[in-house]
Amino acid sequence: MPDSAREDKITIDEKLLCRLHGECEGRIQRIHEKLTEEEGLKIGYSTLSRLIRELNLGQSKKSRCDRVPDEIGAEMQHDTSSYRLSIGGKKMLLIGSLIYFRYCKVRYLKFYRGFNRFKMKCFFHEALTFFGYSAPVCIIDNTNLARLRGTGKNAIIVPEMERFARQFGFKFVCHQIGHANRKAGNERSFWTVETNFFPGRSFESLEDLNKQALEWATVRVANRKVSGTSIIPAIAFEDEKPHLVKLPPFVSPPYLPHKRGIDQYGYVPFDGNYYWVPGTGRGEVLVLQYSGCLKLYMSRKLVIEYPLPPHGVKNQAFSPQGLPKPAYKPKDRKGAPAQEEQKLRAVSSEVEAYLEFLFSAQGRDKHLIIRELFSLYQKITLPLFIKTIKRASQYRVTDTRSLERIAMLYMTEGQADIGPVYIDEEFQNREAYQEGRLSDQADLSIYDKLLEDDSYE
Repeated sequence: MPDSAREDKITIDEKLLCRLHGECEGRIQRIHEKLTEEEGLKIGYSTLSRLIRELNLGQSKKSRCDRVPDEIGAEMQHDTSSYRLSIGGKKMLLIGSLIYFRYCKVRYLKFYRGFNRFKMKCFFHEALTFFGYSAPVCIIDNTNLARLRGTGKNAIIVPEMERFARQFGFKFVCHQIGHANRKAGNERSFWTVETNFFPGRSFESLEDLNKQALEWATVRVANRKVSGTSIIPAIAFEDEKPHLVKLPPFVSPPYLPHKRGIDQYGYVPFDGNYYWVPGTGRGEVLVLQYSGCLKLYMSRKLVIEYPLPPHGVKNQAFSPQGLPKPAYKPKDRKGAPAQEEQKLRAVSSEVEAYLEFLFSAQGRDKHLIIRELFSLYQKITLPLFIKTIKRASQYRVTDTRSLERIAMLYMTEGQADIGPVYIDEEFQNREAYQEGRLSDQADLSIYDKLLEDDSYE
């Protein structure tokens, strides 16, 4: 049976539709209004949408994708991803850093509290020395710390990172904008971390997390068959080794130099802790910060080396193991404010309740809260302090500066009982007064001259 043409079929000139699409910035509702009002064409909205889709107006032309086979020994990939994990019962924001060899699919994973270029170099040094090999190219995205400016093939790498990569025989290369799949292996690895590593695991500390991550990435996953393939990463890595860049026997680990002065008790401060320097002299010490230790130098000679303490350890004094502990504590080390807290709690029940409220607030150090509040307690009278704390409790104020402003407000409004100034009338009988009573009177004539000069003005 022959096809019969519809007599009511509406045809729209393709050039007209293209022109209106450009004028209306692709807004189909506006194109429909102009066609019906200005061109006198009665067309349904759904029909107009279909015609625009058929002409591919406003859509990028879809093309077929090419599958680029993995080339043995060609490249590795690096990326980072942030996670909020429960560490020791507390939520903590962490940065996961991961290296992925594209052909053999081995991985190295580590987590950091913060991530900068120094930590990135420490991570690469740790990961690549663990494997003993590197690929000649490391694919990174256009937000990586190694990139200085530009994107894709026009990206310029930070000279510091370029020199660092040269030690390991590779170079950083940014993928083109819109080609995020260029490092899809890394993205897939992070997805595997989220679905296979985190579930069902608990972490007591950051060190415990990284210990489990190392075992998971380099032992468990490395010896497990990759889904959809017959590749076992650990075996494939052995096959790929002849095609990779073998590292030199020793590559100098990255470090950061810091200058510190020795206090009178023989300690130097670093990152909230104190490290004792052997000897009796004082002076300047060069502290070299490595990934896992500190090295202290005086006059270009290594004096002592300390391992870095676990994450979160602060205000501690360290001395060499196996030797008698120094007789004195560091000069600026702050002790636990137990006495200050006890005095504040004894002031009144309102102050004790306010302390509990401050301790429950997240993001504040308990010792710092006590010291700041005790400092305010010493500055103002007791009735004014209690009145200030009551108002702060009422409005849930946690900032010390705000507490000081509340106290000032009470004082300026005359609501604070400042009290009389006490003068000891027996000061003339003091030994210091008796010793100085026969000394010459101070010459205050200079102030008389200043007053005379002011009167002439």
